[in-house]
Amino acid sequence: MIPAVEFVGTGKVYRTGFFMRRIEALRDLTLRVEPGEIFGFIGPNGAGKTTTIKILAGLHESTSGEARIFGVDHRDPKARSRMGFLPERPYFYLHLTAREVLRFYGQLSLVPDDVIARRTGELLERVELSRFADVPLRKYSKGMLQRVGLCQALLHDPDLVVLDEPMSGLDPMGRALVSSLIREEQEAGRTVFFSSHILHDVETLCDRVAIIIGGQLRALGAVEALVAEHGNLEEAFLSEVDRSTPVDPKTLGVMA
Repeated sequence: MIPAVEFVGTGKVYRTGFFMRRIEALRDLTLRVEPGEIFGFIGPNGAGKTTTIKILAGLHESTSGEARIFGVDHRDPKARSRMGFLPERPYFYLHLTAREVLRFYGQLSLVPDDVIARRTGELLERVELSRFADVPLRKYSKGMLQRVGLCQALLHDPDLVVLDEPMSGLDPMGRALVSSLIREEQEAGRTVFFSSHILHDVETLCDRVAIIIGGQLRALGAVEALVAEHGNLEEAFLSEVDRSTPVDPKTLGVMA
């Protein structure tokens, strides 16, 4: 079966400062995400999670290796048209309403106007924002903006949904809503790949999980197996941190 997402020896090196100091953000990442699964991608702050996701989304160029979406090079527009993406910090034109923002993104994705109108209504209802559909986004809370971001990621009905910290800024009710939405996407046959610092959500939602530390893949497997071995996902994560090169505890973000 062709994987929904595949990284093969993917690496990323940044150059920074006056002397162009070399920083290896991602090293020889090889993993695959199967169609129809919910896949968690976890690690400390600065581990390489967002770099990996931005490479897949075409926002960063990898230095080495390959990345594919349903067997097609991730840089191919046909591949990216099958992916919905929510960045860690979504940015919107705040003078627009939620309805106007979704129309804008739908048109960018070449979605027909009648489909945009229908999907906008459906999605805003799913994230409980229908009554705010015509309110300018500058009046939205951070959590409400996050939910609009989820709507734009799902608007064109993608086969793969990639979410970078989708629970960020959400209260417990918002997290429960997004968790339900992720499960619904899987039930509809879609693949969900997401990163998070909220390990409880990863443990309860995901079929498999990858742990990345210092730009390197440290563990990969079924959540059930990791929990059976360590008691819970947090302990599995911390055991990998302990076995890796020293990490500043302030950067772990386990409970963030």
